[in-house]
Amino acid sequence: MLILTAKDIEQFYTMKDAISADKEALKIYTQGNCDVPLRINFDMQKGQCLFMPAHIQGSDIVGIKIVSVFPDNPKLGKPSVPAQVLMLDPQTGEVCAMLDGTFVTQLRTGAVQGAATDLLARKNAIRAVLIGTGGQAISQLEAMLTVRSLTDVAIFDIDTQKAKQFANDMKQRFAHFSTNLYFSQNLDEDISQADIITSVTTSKVVTFNGDKVKPGTHINGVGAYTPEMHEIPENIVEKANIRVLDTKAGVFAEAGDIIDPIQQKLVSKDDFFELGDLVKAPALCRQNDEQITLFKTVGTAVLDVYIGYDIYLKAKEKGIGTYL
Repeated sequence: MLILTAKDIEQFYTMKDAISADKEALKIYTQGNCDVPLRINFDMQKGQCLFMPAHIQGSDIVGIKIVSVFPDNPKLGKPSVPAQVLMLDPQTGEVCAMLDGTFVTQLRTGAVQGAATDLLARKNAIRAVLIGTGGQAISQLEAMLTVRSLTDVAIFDIDTQKAKQFANDMKQRFAHFSTNLYFSQNLDEDISQADIITSVTTSKVVTFNGDKVKPGTHINGVGAYTPEMHEIPENIVEKANIRVLDTKAGVFAEAGDIIDPIQQKLVSKDDFFELGDLVKAPALCRQNDEQITLFKTVGTAVLDVYIGYDIYLKAKEKGIGTYL
């Protein structure tokens, strides 16, 4: 069995690799060529364990992500949300690899936003806004920088000091992009100038003013993943010209910022595409520079498993990782 840590994976697997893999994974999903059961949740005395399996037909890629949520872990010097991705050998059924699941989750979640932004944002987009500076924020920022040549990215968080520190840290981390990364002191103004908006929070209220969004903007809703959470303003969901989801089954069941507008009959389920539809048929993507486009993701195990196996194969080729 090959053990791959975050540091191992960072040596050779790029955000571009992940974006390409996510596009292919969601195309396979939309074509109906995979089995993705509902995740299994176990409530335990000190936390919760979640099991997320997937099987990709044809290639017989099988794997499972195991995620635990144990709030008291930091007191023990351990992460509160430990995760691992286990891959099975298609030929023998044996576990052939174990990957750092926290890193894989961050990577594939940033990449799926990058895939949507690549397919939907204007080609000449230069200004972006990132709302939220939590654990997913770094990969979200990297994905936007990877798919568009951005001149400016405004960074906002309700925790002002955290946002300022994040902006400073990212200036160093992503200096090679030559993008002006700065703390947003006036979110409404930055939203009104943005070509791309990415919100990655667990907020129960909308995170920006939809009335400030200009024509031609692309919006990503990444963080809200329960019916109680709402990042994206309802008027944006209503007036978006193209509405895209990672998976309809997941978003319609879990994302409050999409569920509520449907229940209020502002939009219907028929008004949405899956990202896999756009990968299969690029003509469904943006048709002009005035359209407002919207992407919503809640995640799916097919992303973890497909990208996990891709990482495993590349690591074997390069001789990276530790065998047990």
